[in-house]
Amino acid sequence: MDFKLKIWRQESPKAKGVFKNYEVKGVSADTSFLEMIDILNNDLIHKGEEPIAFDHDCREGICGMCSLYIDGRAHGPDDDITTCQLHMRKFKDGQTITIEPWRSAAFPVIKDLVVERKAFDMILQAGGYVSVNTGGVPDANAIPIEKHKADESMDAASCIGCGACVATCKNGSAMLFVAARVSSLALLPQGKVEGARRAKAMVAKMDELGFGGCTNTRACEAECPKGVSVAHIARLNREFLKAKLKD
Repeated sequence: MDFKLKIWRQESPKAKGVFKNYEVKGVSADTSFLEMIDILNNDLIHKGEEPIAFDHDCREGICGMCSLYIDGRAHGPDDDITTCQLHMRKFKDGQTITIEPWRSAAFPVIKDLVVERKAFDMILQAGGYVSVNTGGVPDANAIPIEKHKADESMDAASCIGCGACVATCKNGSAMLFVAARVSSLALLPQGKVEGARRAKAMVAKMDELGFGGCTNTRACEAECPKGVSVAHIARLNREFLKAKLKD
């Protein structure tokens, strides 16, 4: 398979970026999208040109590093996957593919397709961890938890922090990410004790970092590679309002 690539190139955060055109030929339909960029970079290096900078790590759909906007969709034209799980068989032979970094004020471009996502780390730091003394390690079945709550908590915990929700949202909102982090703990006895403080701190940090507000378009849920539900946003709103009412 042959492809024409229109890729965003930007030397540094303050440099002016432009789209540049490339071609890759003889790519197998079973090649992953990141492997296709590897092939292109190998060609560029052999030509003495600067390779394209892009983020990646596990290449197993776990780390959330492969943050690419492909043909107008976060992670490309497939559902419930990350970019590293996208294969070239999803595209047509000879197709022109546009590749961009995440577009969000909170995720400034570092170089080419690499963006700075430390804003997510700062939100997590604001939320903190379970700091109350829970005693020794109990048996797994010592604290009864309703199955539907455990399932919801695990759904929220499946968030890999890739940032697709922010890049997809017309407002650049991080509500789904924050809601997932709050829900994963708020639904469990260990995290409920500090739930109010955590919700207030994480929402405040999110606002401080310049993320937009949520207008419930559900674009974040549609493009989330792990299918995290917007129902967690409703829970975050409840946790936040209850915390404010207590104040």
